[in-house]
Amino acid sequence: MIKEAFLTLVNQDPFVKITISEICRTADITRSTFYLHFSSITDLLNEVIDDALHLSCSSKVIEREYLKKNESLLPVCQRVGDSPKYRHLLMDPDLSEYIVGRIKAHEHQYVVPEIIRKTNLPKDVAESLFTYMIYGSFAVNRLHHFSKDADWQRDMEILNQFTDAGYNSFGIGGGASN
Repeated sequence: MIKEAFLTLVNQDPFVKITISEICRTADITRSTFYLHFSSITDLLNEVIDDALHLSCSSKVIEREYLKKNESLLPVCQRVGDSPKYRHLLMDPDLSEYIVGRIKAHEHQYVVPEIIRKTNLPKDVAESLFTYMIYGSFAVNRLHHFSKDADWQRDMEILNQFTDAGYNSFGIGGGASN
């Protein structure tokens, strides 16, 4: 109930304007009930983001295959954005940096080793490329309001060509073919 109330409020107002009192009123609970479950509104936000990330990552095998073919995409942010339940969180300008940081932490263990494998670059350089990919992909997906329309498709194709050319420049032979 608390998470649903929070998501309802996020759909109406920016995160910075939401208070614990409003969440409690919307969920029809007391403040003490809220604090039985969460220590703060940030704690609640983290759990909601984690729920969204876990929902979007039900199959790491699919994600890895998808990633091999679409390195410039951030599959997690796009799949989270596909859900109307979470889309407003991703579009909130006050939360963008915070959410990208959570997504980055969540995806680091999967993407950075793939970059190293495909490029033979040192870990610190692969992490810089990963950061570039995460922020760039999030920005492009946000620009398109996480909608997979024709303009989004065009941009994704261009970004994938760009990324593939980057892999080719390291003499690895293309991202999708390895």
